[in-house]
Amino acid sequence: MKKTFRIVFIGLLVSQALALYSVESMIPVPFIAPGAKLGLANLITIVALYTLDNKKDVFLVIILRLFLATMIGGSLSTFMYSVAGAILSYCAMILVKELFKDKVSIIGVSAAGAFFHNVGQLIIASAMVENIAIMLYLPLLSIAGIGTGIFIGITANFIVRHLSKLHYFRNLNISELNFKNNAK
Repeated sequence: MKKTFRIVFIGLLVSQALALYSVESMIPVPFIAPGAKLGLANLITIVALYTLDNKKDVFLVIILRLFLATMIGGSLSTFMYSVAGAILSYCAMILVKELFKDKVSIIGVSAAGAFFHNVGQLIIASAMVENIAIMLYLPLLSIAGIGTGIFIGITANFIVRHLSKLHYFRNLNISELNFKNNAK
């Protein structure tokens, strides 16, 4: 990827993530689990993971989104929860994507990221209130998180598949197995 195109593409990804974050903040989410969200901005993280060549660029997209979203409408505590969830989710998605390259599709990577995002947030919550019992909330959050992770993964799969048809993205390292698994 040429340097100028890379910078512009990262800027577009960050701005799209912020737009999705803003839209999501206006949606009342009637989940059983309080605090559960759809995670629409994570759609851009998945797209970045499969379109950017460098893992540092994906991390840059995540960090820029977190800082800018906090400046737009967050607080220090929401930033701490978001950073913990995003970093743990990012690490888990990288591991799942690399270790199970031929066995796990974009949808599986997204679901794993959603689960570990919840784990990261609950670790911070446990530390803030100094009570590990908050981790009992994990099963309920996991159901909501994995469900939204699957939705985000399906959407990301659709986007990445269509991006791979564009001239700049013809060399994406996306195996056909990912798309075959999702078509079943």
